[in-house]
Amino acid sequence: MRTNDAQMLVLSALADGPLHGYAVNTAIERMTGTRLGRGSLSGALARLRDKQLIADLPGEGRRRPVRLTERGRRTLGRELDALADVAGQLFETVVPDRIAYQERLNTTDQARAYQQVLLDALDARPGGHLLDWGCGTGAALPALARAATARGRVLGIDHDPAMVRRAAERAAGLPGTAVLRADVHRLPLADGSADRIRTDRLLQHLADPAAALAEAHRVLRPGGRLVAAEPDWDTLAVDHPDPELPRAFTRHLTDRIVRNPLIGRQLPRLAERAGLAVRAVVPVTPLYRDVREADRVLGLRRNTERAVAAGHLTERQAGQWLDHLARGPFLASVTVLVTTAEKR
Repeated sequence: MRTNDAQMLVLSALADGPLHGYAVNTAIERMTGTRLGRGSLSGALARLRDKQLIADLPGEGRRRPVRLTERGRRTLGRELDALADVAGQLFETVVPDRIAYQERLNTTDQARAYQQVLLDALDARPGGHLLDWGCGTGAALPALARAATARGRVLGIDHDPAMVRRAAERAAGLPGTAVLRADVHRLPLADGSADRIRTDRLLQHLADPAAALAEAHRVLRPGGRLVAAEPDWDTLAVDHPDPELPRAFTRHLTDRIVRNPLIGRQLPRLAERAGLAVRAVVPVTPLYRDVREADRVLGLRRNTERAVAAGHLTERQAGQWLDHLARGPFLASVTVLVTTAEKR
């Protein structure tokens, strides 16, 4: 029996109790977004009766309810267990280490799209002093070194020792490039010492983004430029027949997972308050059509389990959510805002 065939849908619809034919189809529509045709529904009911997986209860005509038999309930359980095995193979269950996560994220087409917008907006010039805040594994350092040329300086900054070590390996051999372990809230740099600051998805994690922006204002020279790419996690959209389920998943991310989930939209206001002049805000919306690719970024199963623990989803809703994502077709998007601001 296939998990997406009419018989399985009928069994799933009856899991919570007896229903008559019309109500069965309504429950199926809630799960999948579409109703079975009359022939498909009646054929599925007939085959399930023949297999003794469902039984009729007293009633008249099409209003006569049907229920799962014990055999039917066991069959449904086996099918759901099999689906869970498939989901376990499809979705990641273990949190990846930070370095591996950063490395693979930076190689995705979705990341490359907005990172190119970020690099273009930075407009780094030969001989300039460039800072890469939250440089992570140093993926952007080679491009920044090329832009600054041998006459310039590039300094990657991160607070994580493992990231700093990895970035330093990547910086080795790049002209005028170094990596510093430091806190962007309080940098050991002179006032007005930087021409450009690049930051990619850093501010969403900081304890005090406003303080970091004040620090950016301090270390930039007059006319210097900050370019920051930050997601607005409230814009995360995942297609599902029941729109309340992706909304609940997004609420969980914004309420419990990301420290500053709305920083993308807040950044222009915070930058102005820090004394910077906002010159441009460019939205870039990465689109995911492959569930595995999206899972590597969003941690779909892991965060669904956390959403259940936090009360944003029930166990049954979580099962419906992951079942649909596993069966596809899949589509998800989230908007990243690239903000360009300059020191007056």
